[in-house]
Amino acid sequence: MNPQGDSTGRPSIRFQNDERPPLAITAGLGFQFAILCIAGIVLTPAIVIRAGGGSEDFLNWAVFAAVLVSSITTTLQAVRLGRIGSGYILLMGTSAAFISVCVGALQMAGPAMLCTLVVISALFQFALAGRLQLFRHILTPAVAGTVIMLIPVTVMPVIFDMLTDVPEGASVNAAAMSALVTIVVIVLIGLRARGAFRLWSPVIGVVAGTIVGAFYGIYDIGQITDAAWIGMPTSGWPGFDLSFSATFWSLLPAFIFVTLVGAIETIGDAVAIQRVSWRDARAVDYRAVQGALAADGMGNLLSGLTGTVPNTTYSTSISVTELTGVGSRVVGIAIGASFLLMAFLPKVLALVVAIPGPVAAAYITVLLAMLFVVGMRIVVKAGVDYRKALIVGIAFWVGVGLQSGSVFPEFFSTFAGGLLQNGMTAGGLVAIVLSLFVELTQSRRVRIEIPLDGNSLPQVTSFIEKFHRRSGWQESMLSRLTSAAEEAIDSLMERSTPDGEADRRLQISAQKKDGRAELEFVAGSGDENLQDKIAILEEPATQADVEQGMSLRLLNYYASSVRHQQYHDVDILTIHVDP
Repeated sequence: MNPQGDSTGRPSIRFQNDERPPLAITAGLGFQFAILCIAGIVLTPAIVIRAGGGSEDFLNWAVFAAVLVSSITTTLQAVRLGRIGSGYILLMGTSAAFISVCVGALQMAGPAMLCTLVVISALFQFALAGRLQLFRHILTPAVAGTVIMLIPVTVMPVIFDMLTDVPEGASVNAAAMSALVTIVVIVLIGLRARGAFRLWSPVIGVVAGTIVGAFYGIYDIGQITDAAWIGMPTSGWPGFDLSFSATFWSLLPAFIFVTLVGAIETIGDAVAIQRVSWRDARAVDYRAVQGALAADGMGNLLSGLTGTVPNTTYSTSISVTELTGVGSRVVGIAIGASFLLMAFLPKVLALVVAIPGPVAAAYITVLLAMLFVVGMRIVVKAGVDYRKALIVGIAFWVGVGLQSGSVFPEFFSTFAGGLLQNGMTAGGLVAIVLSLFVELTQSRRVRIEIPLDGNSLPQVTSFIEKFHRRSGWQESMLSRLTSAAEEAIDSLMERSTPDGEADRRLQISAQKKDGRAELEFVAGSGDENLQDKIAILEEPATQADVEQGMSLRLLNYYASSVRHQQYHDVDILTIHVDP
């Protein structure tokens, strides 16, 4: 199942996104995905409800609902109904990022309040999906990476408490030994294994730790034997708390912020899955990213309505797709079907729910450790200059200090209802404020809005001349800017127009940024991606391609970088021109 890489180092794709593999491969991969991730989907609500003091009925219901919602949303991601869903294999499951805020909501206000908070916060994710392009200057890699690094900081106190969660009268060694074996097995296999075996390291570690727990008598066999083979819980749905009390308003900002964090993770996964699902490299289609966000929002909405922990995309989707070379979205439907089957097999779910607390805590500890590194990589991959380093460093340590209660606790415990006592919320807000400060103190962005047609070129030329004079560049820079702007407009005009759309408008903004010019062209959406066109210009072209390709060649010549982002209803073409 492990494909050989091609001459460029990219893994070969056996079945790309729009192809249909044989039924045996589809069903086999769907079941493998499901088995690989079912433990994480089930353990997250189990950890939240145990730590929050929820009832056994609520726990059983929340686990059933979590698997059912994961089935629906994983299928929705693959099928792509309208603007909901990415059209790729994006496995959905419960989100560890919500552990801390969900435990707090359960302890402070109960399950009904938790459901209300999840539903309300999901609405913000729909809004983000619909207008993702408006947040591109705010949800920067520095902000995203900082917030993701702070997730383990906020969750680990809850997880460490679970390391000693064993039945009364159990051996003093039970918790330590079962947790230690779990971590050791996961880490050793993860460090030394290759290929598919490495992906199974969390499952193998949990099984090993559970066996040790059973030896010490802390694995609840009775819970499994009592569970039915087929069925669903008949009680446990908590309903909603619509009192909108002061507790609700103090908890809501943290839920909204964590929802945005989950959205950032989904954006990253939706970009990455496109990279590994096609044989030929393609530019990122942000319409698929918006669809992934909308499906994620639907998952959170369904989670709140059904009474369970919110969900998000799992990065395992990218790893397994890259490993197997199968990017066909039909596999996503098979994964959803596998989850649906498991949801109505209580005995299968009971096997996971009965896993001892120390084993579950050890498993989540490893995942959170890796999540911290993911945040670091997001920051570093985008490039770290002095400004970004200062933003990330200050925001992270402010978050750590406030989460631990080490920074003026007598003040922040009451300020804004205690909102900033959550390290992820506090650190994320600091990162956003500092990033906005940098953006606002850059050279002012100037704009012009015109019809997208050839008659507007004189207005564009005049606009570029004013921007050039204000920026103080030499005369040779004016020619480069004007030529780049004209070719960018020509390229946008050559693109096909959606049915029924007429009189497309174009907004151009210009800014002097880090010593070079940044020109941004925002227009009504078309069908083809310019980055893809530029990428294939070096290939032999037919006579029909020559005229269309000429403006793209010139654009690539005048600009030092070209980035084309396609969203629903809008294209954003960003070019940089060096003096």
